[in-house]
Amino acid sequence: MLDDVDRRILRLMQSDPSLTVPELAESCGLTANRATRRIEKMREAGILIGQEAVIDWKALGFDVAVSLRITLDKAAPRSFDDFLDAARLVPEVIEIQTFLGRVDVRLHIVARDLAHWQAIYRDQVLNLPHIAEIEALMTVASVKREEVLPL
Repeated sequence: MLDDVDRRILRLMQSDPSLTVPELAESCGLTANRATRRIEKMREAGILIGQEAVIDWKALGFDVAVSLRITLDKAAPRSFDDFLDAARLVPEVIEIQTFLGRVDVRLHIVARDLAHWQAIYRDQVLNLPHIAEIEALMTVASVKREEVLPL
């Protein structure tokens, strides 16, 4: 599993994703080659699954964020798969989560304004297959958004 050096590499990557491999290596007392090998091992083990840019949707003009909690009508054999396939095609859906329990799926949707949100909801969301119930939660403020684990 992970040793102290691996955990240090991960902590550094979480605190400053822009660090280069040589910078990570120096901070961990490794050569760049050894740091690269450790990072590759963590990728192969599925611990590191990629890097991504975090986008501020509001800065791009998407001022409305809505989470939809959706319960599906599971009477049709492929209702879950059909719904997910169709939801992936809605460009404004930026996250899809599935759940166990009363709610089956959560869609996180961004829109430019309320009129845009209304058009997305009316023209795209309501046309998704197998919906039994929808609950919409409009985001007022994001209080904490952090994916840093205490390693």
